[in-house]
Amino acid sequence: MAQRIYVKVIGFSDEERHMLNTVFRLSEQCRTMYQLWTPQAAEPARVALLDGQSWEARVEAESPLHAGMRLLWIGPNAPAGVWRSFQRPIAWPEIVGGLDALFEPGAAQPAAAAAEPESAMARKHALIVSADRGERLYLRARLALARLTQADEAETGSHAMELARSKQYDVALVDAGLDDMDAWALLSRLRGGRRPIPHLALTKAARSMAERLKAWHGSTALLEDPPDPERLDAWLSRIEVGPAG
Repeated sequence: MAQRIYVKVIGFSDEERHMLNTVFRLSEQCRTMYQLWTPQAAEPARVALLDGQSWEARVEAESPLHAGMRLLWIGPNAPAGVWRSFQRPIAWPEIVGGLDALFEPGAAQPAAAAAEPESAMARKHALIVSADRGERLYLRARLALARLTQADEAETGSHAMELARSKQYDVALVDAGLDDMDAWALLSRLRGGRRPIPHLALTKAARSMAERLKAWHGSTALLEDPPDPERLDAWLSRIEVGPAG
């Protein structure tokens, strides 16, 4: 049965808040949906996510008003009443996993079967190329939900090539609307460079016949704007989950 869980959030930077809101939005496709709690919410918050770098977070953690609320602490020196704590940099799959373990204990139990593919996927490295910061954050969140948490970002094609020359990536997501170069030319260079990237996808793809043919010849996935979560997840699921390299 579907359920909605309101989460009280204290602290965090603008970028972390943006990522958190993205995670909440993505959860709308799941059986357990998470939503930011506000005083106008239909129900009280059932869990609080506290930023240890914020003084308000410690006040909230020690408040007797939250005696019946589960508290998740981000950062060191977690107060005694905290249910679980996580360290920075924030690994969003761990946060979502902690929430799911709390509200879906039955679904979270069989962790042993999923442990191997998750640990293998965690060793993968992704390159996200887009001039749009919002799209980069969205794609990073989707990759994180697939347990691919190691991702670098580039705003331009030239920056992407610079990163690809110095590091081996397993996955690249390239925006079709780059400002400084043709996206297909960039994909060709990423595929045939000194450190070839085996799994490539073009986002904001028009899916015209010409682009379909280019994608077919270049083994490139075509993803809409914004990328359909199911299509992106299906593409990621086809990536071999062996050791990166």
